[in-house]
Amino acid sequence: MKKLTSVIEAGNAAPAGMSTDEWQLRCELTACFQLTDLYGMSDVASTHISVALPGPQHHFLVNPLGVLFDEMTASALLKVDLEGRVVEGDPSLLNPAGFIIHSAIHMAQTELVCVMHSHTDANNAVAMQAAGLRPLSQKAMVMLDFLGYHDYEGAALDEDERARLVRDLGPTGRVLILRNHGALTVGRSVGEAFCWMLRLETACKYQIGGLAGHVELQELSEATIAHTRAQGRRMLGSGGFLECGKFEWPGLVRRLERERGCAYRS
Repeated sequence: MKKLTSVIEAGNAAPAGMSTDEWQLRCELTACFQLTDLYGMSDVASTHISVALPGPQHHFLVNPLGVLFDEMTASALLKVDLEGRVVEGDPSLLNPAGFIIHSAIHMAQTELVCVMHSHTDANNAVAMQAAGLRPLSQKAMVMLDFLGYHDYEGAALDEDERARLVRDLGPTGRVLILRNHGALTVGRSVGEAFCWMLRLETACKYQIGGLAGHVELQELSEATIAHTRAQGRRMLGSGGFLECGKFEWPGLVRRLERERGCAYRS
């Protein structure tokens, strides 16, 4: 995030008493909320995105209830601990379902900095289908090795569901389709989590569009699917030439600032 960092350091310093690292993460997370809305993946105030803060306190930032994604600002975010206590912000604005989902990942895999949850028309449609995301497009096939499924258990309000979310994501997973509910993505950066979600959204739209045509679809051989999956693992994984989020994120932030300005960094 070279551009975002330089702008923050040059002209938008952290508030008094806040570290530069926390302020940058706040700005990156808020950019993610704004981009989620810009790309049509927000759901009023029903979904949530979080980022873990560095330090021994294991705090993370998450959006407050009642603030729409297109009006989110860096200073509006809640700071929460792993016990569900709001340590900065209004405790009445914490979404308890958001706490369960996000704390599950932040507690289990500390290298995953960002957790993103969405309900979109496309990912819900695929989440309803028994076959899930099918290997019908290149966009789908290259991400299959990063994809898992979590069965619906009702609204995410029970702490014991956390262990099953972590299990279903797996140690190397990045994308989790939440059956009959939506989707979850994770990343070692905010940009990685967002770009996995955008990739999933595109693949789901392709699938829904293909199925809507009511014509026979071109099915691929198991050998071709396996080969493409392996290519995706090499391309999109750590160190790959299309490592997810590495190249897209700076450009996405530039687009956000062109179209919506920089008020999110306030």
